[in-house]
Amino acid sequence: MKAVTWQGRRDIGVEEVEDPIIKEPNDAIIKVTSTNICGSDLHLYEMMGAFMSPGDVLGHEAIGIVLEVGHDITQIRPGDRVVIPFQISCGHCWMCERSLYTQCETTQVRGEGSGAALFGYSKLYGQVPGAQAEYLRVPEAQFTHILVPEGPPDDRFIYLSDVLPTAWQAVEYAGVPDGGSLLILGLGPIGDMASRIAQQKWIDQIIAVDLVDERLARAIARGIQVIDLREHEDDLPEVVRELTGGRGPDSVIDAVGMEAHGSPAAAFAQRVTAYLPDAVTEPLMKKAGLDRLSAVYTAIETVRRGGTVSLSGVYGGMADPMPMMSLFDKQIQLRMGQANVKRWIPDIMPFLTEDDPLGVDEFATHRLPLAEAPTAYEMFQHKADGAVKIMLKPWPAAPGNDHD
Repeated sequence: MKAVTWQGRRDIGVEEVEDPIIKEPNDAIIKVTSTNICGSDLHLYEMMGAFMSPGDVLGHEAIGIVLEVGHDITQIRPGDRVVIPFQISCGHCWMCERSLYTQCETTQVRGEGSGAALFGYSKLYGQVPGAQAEYLRVPEAQFTHILVPEGPPDDRFIYLSDVLPTAWQAVEYAGVPDGGSLLILGLGPIGDMASRIAQQKWIDQIIAVDLVDERLARAIARGIQVIDLREHEDDLPEVVRELTGGRGPDSVIDAVGMEAHGSPAAAFAQRVTAYLPDAVTEPLMKKAGLDRLSAVYTAIETVRRGGTVSLSGVYGGMADPMPMMSLFDKQIQLRMGQANVKRWIPDIMPFLTEDDPLGVDEFATHRLPLAEAPTAYEMFQHKADGAVKIMLKPWPAAPGNDHD
């Protein structure tokens, strides 16, 4: 089959690799009809090469059709249409029973000290072949699937794999009180979707910050109040406080993570480590503070006293310096973590209707053949051509079939 593979820093290929096969009685094989590039895939593309091997298949957002199941699988059958969550979880361990699917004790990558295994996301998370491919093997398939109906296009449901539950959890964790205010830092796919979800939750005041014209325009078109960071890089907290009664917002979502604008020293360190030998880089990435923390610092500085900061952006440094005095003095609640995907599906599904209140059907800015993945990664990395979300199509569209 054809698959998108990591070959080195900023080096993505589309190669012929072996077709996946059933290895365990609770596996399934799906034909991938659509797969997305996630912002976190760019971390592998850019700076986390120490945890990758040439030939690793990338990707963790997919929708497709079940082709084959292991003999223990009764929950799905060949022909079913499924979305695959980015995390692999069993559904029955102590953590899963508490809806902490990203901490699944069956798939935890204990050798790396990590939580549940993830598709296509380095040896830190199990080095499981990813979803940017024609076919995908799904371990723990009794639970690692979301059944969706035939009919609507893939766009309607594919974001259940990551974007929708990650954004939903970010808003839930923000805990905005009735009549309250929410600041969203970053209008990439997660921040953009979080703003849409916040609107559906009738949050009174939503303010979003970014510095990319196309991202700002998308939010403005949906009625979100925006701040252009290029105009307020030096006084953003003051500007936000002026808009929120002088106190600051009740809650802040950091949807940026470790690739935040600013922090030139950390940016330099990230670039340098990408060129160091893996034996040197691995402990640096795991133990040293190599994140660009400007977004989380901004969140902490901007949120009102007694407010909540919700982190959905990915951070990687173990020893990142945190402003503990400010956190303590301002009595800030900090909530974070990868989305527990299936925890939020029942809440999200009622919004995936023909009237499309979240705008999922047109959420992708680009839809490209899988063969163009190298170009797509470069475009996404440089935010070129208005790229906010890129969908890859492994197969040519069949006449009369919207999702093949």
